Amino acid sequence: MRTCMIVGAGKGGQALLNILRETNMMNVIAIVDCNLDAPGIQIAREAGIAVYSDWKVVLTRFEIDVIIEATGNEAVFEEIRDKREKHTVLIPGSVANIVLNLIEEKEILIDTLQHQSKQQEIILDSTHDGMIAINVDEEVTLFNRSAEKITGIRKAQARGKLIGSLMASSMLPRVLSSGQPEVNQEQLLPNGRKIITTRIPMFDEEGKRIGALAVFKDMTAIEEMAQEVTNLKSIQSMLEAIIQSSDEAISVVDGDGKGLMINPAYTRLTGLERDEVIGKPATTDISEGESMHMRVLRTRKPVRGAQMKVGPSKREVVVNVSPVIVDGRLKGSVGVIHDISELHSLNNQLQRARQIIRTLEAKYSFEDIIGNSEEMTFSIQQAKLAASTPATVLLRGESGTGKELFAHAIHNASDRKYNKFVRVNCAAISESLFESELFGYEEGAFSGAKQGGKRGLFEEANGGSIFLDEIGEISLTTQVKLLRVLQEREIVRVGGSKPISINVRVIAATNAKLEKRIMDGSFREDLYYRLNRLPIQIAPLKQRKEDIAALANHLITKINQDYGRNVEGITPAAAEYLKEYDWPGNVREFENVLGRIVIHMDSSESMIDLAHIPSLLSEQKDAEILSVERTPEKTLSQLVDEFEKKTISQTLELYDGNKTATARALGVSLRNLYYKMEKHDIEKSSMQ
Repeated sequence: MRTCMIVGAGKGGQALLNILRETNMMNVIAIVDCNLDAPGIQIAREAGIAVYSDWKVVLTRFEIDVIIEATGNEAVFEEIRDKREKHTVLIPGSVANIVLNLIEEKEILIDTLQHQSKQQEIILDSTHDGMIAINVDEEVTLFNRSAEKITGIRKAQARGKLIGSLMASSMLPRVLSSGQPEVNQEQLLPNGRKIITTRIPMFDEEGKRIGALAVFKDMTAIEEMAQEVTNLKSIQSMLEAIIQSSDEAISVVDGDGKGLMINPAYTRLTGLERDEVIGKPATTDISEGESMHMRVLRTRKPVRGAQMKVGPSKREVVVNVSPVIVDGRLKGSVGVIHDISELHSLNNQLQRARQIIRTLEAKYSFEDIIGNSEEMTFSIQQAKLAASTPATVLLRGESGTGKELFAHAIHNASDRKYNKFVRVNCAAISESLFESELFGYEEGAFSGAKQGGKRGLFEEANGGSIFLDEIGEISLTTQVKLLRVLQEREIVRVGGSKPISINVRVIAATNAKLEKRIMDGSFREDLYYRLNRLPIQIAPLKQRKEDIAALANHLITKINQDYGRNVEGITPAAAEYLKEYDWPGNVREFENVLGRIVIHMDSSESMIDLAHIPSLLSEQKDAEILSVERTPEKTLSQLVDEFEKKTISQTLELYDGNKTATARALGVSLRNLYYKMEKHDIEKSSMQ
C-alpha cells in the first residue's frame, strides 16, 4: 500500500485523514501542522499516526509515495513541490476538495437508491399475497405486510431469524435444498390458518442457488365455505364468485387455450371486455410477448414473473400462470396479472441514478471479460498487472476484440477507480478540432471559441484515466503534443502559453501496425516507445474459439435484456458450427449475428440450434490468393507497395466497393484506407 503524508491538519486535513482511514486507500504514516493543537493532530495521535510540525523532517525520515497539501497555502505547495522526491506524487488541496465533493455526491446517490429500495418494499407490502423469502442460511430476508396478517408474526420479529424457529411447518428449507418448485401446496400455519402456497428456489445470474421464496394466500375462509358445498355446480359457482370479486386481474383458459373466464379487474387492466376474450385464443389479449397460458399448456409447468404488454393500450404487466390438473389430466390454466407501471417508473429512476454514477466511473470490470482460453487468460493477467501500476498501457488487437472493455477494467481495478474515466475515439474527431478537444483552448484562441475558454479532455480526466482509442490515426502535429503530455505531465491549451500540470493515466488502443506506420513516417518512433511501455495483445476470436460457447451464453443474456426475449442458450451442435467460422469482425460480429438470430427466432423457441444459424461458412468469401511478380529491378519497398495496392483493389472488388467492409476486412481504419487509396491512385469508381 502506498505511504502518505498530509500537510495541514485543519478541517480539510482532518476530513481527508478520516476518509483515507475509512477507505484504506493509502497508509497515512504522518500528519503535519505548525499548530499541534489542530483537530487533525488529535485524531492522528489517537490513531497512532506520527505528528510533526515540520514536513521537511518527515521527508528525511520516511519514504513517502503521496503528499496531500491541505493548508491551501500556495507558498507551502510550491516549496513541497520543489523539495519532494521525483517519484513522490503531490496532490494540492483543491484536488483533495474535489475528491471530497465527489464522495459526498456519491453518498447522496446511494441514499437516493436506498430511498427507492424502500419504495419498492412499500409496493411489495401493498400486495394481497403473503410473501416470505429466505437466504441460503435459511434466514428470513423478506416478510411482507400480508405475511404478517396471515401468519400473525410481526415483520420485525421475523427479519433475520431462522424460518424453522418461526414456523416449524415451513417447507422453504426443503425447496432450498432440492432446488425444485412446489406449486399450489396446502399448508397449515401454527395459528390454525390454512394457506395455498407456491414455493420456488431463487438463483442468481450464474445459476447459483441464493434462497427460496414462498407466495401464499389465506385459504381458511374459502376452505370453510367449500366444506358446505355438496355438489360440483355449487363449488364452480363459489370459485367463480371469488375470482370475480378479486382485486387481482385473473384469466382462465381451457385445455385448448380458449378463453374460459375473466374477472372485472382483468377488464379494468387490459381494456378488453368479456365478449372479446371468452372463446377466443389465449393470444388475443397480448400486444407484445409470448402467451404464458400456451406455454403452461405445452409444458404443464407454472410460470412466474413473466413480463409482457397486454390490451390495446399495451399495458406493461407481470403474469403468474399455473396449470389446472385434475386426476392427472390437464384441464386448462389460470393466470394472475399484475400491473407494473409504477414499478417500471421506479426502475427508470433507478437506471437514471445509475447513469449519473457511471459518469464518474467506468462501466466494466474484469468480471465482464468472458474467456478461459490460454490467450485470453494471459491478456487478463497482463491487464491486472497494468492496473496495479501507473504505467501507460497500449492495447493491441483487431477491431471488435474488446479493447475498450479491457480499458474500463484496468481503470476500475486501479487506484484511480473513484476518479473520471474519459473515452476518446481518435478516428472520430476531425483533424481541425482534435487538438482543441484534447488540450482545450483559451478565450479568443480562434473564431467561435467560447467565452472563458474550454477545458480539454485531458483536464477533464485529471486524477483519473483517459482512453485514447485508434491512437494510430492522430496527426504528426498532435503526436508531438501528446508526447509532451506523456513526458512532462503537463498540457498547454490552444491559444495559451501557460503549462497546466495534470495527473492522468493514459490507456491507448490500436488495431493498426504501428511499427509499419513508423517505417512509412506517419507515426513518431519516440511516441511509440512511450506508449508501448506496457503492451497488451488481445487475441482475435478465431484464435480462441474454445471461448465461443461461454461467450455466446453471456451475449444471449445481454440480448434478452435488450430485446425482451427469453432465449436460454445455445445447443452444443450450434456452438461447434460457430467455431468453424473465423469471425473476421471478432466479438462485435459475433454479437451482431447472435442478435439477428434471436430476433428471427419464434417466441416459443428457447435454444439456438443449427437451424437458426445463417450459412456463415458459405457466406465467408475467400479472396483470391495475392501474388506479386518478382523482378531484379524491383526493390522491397516497391514490392510492398505493389502488394498493398493489389490487396486493396481486390478487397474492394470482393466487397462491391463497400469501404467500411473493406477496411474491416483489412484490419485498418476507414481514414487509413482513404489515405492508402489516394497514395496508390486507386480508381474512385471502386469507392462507390
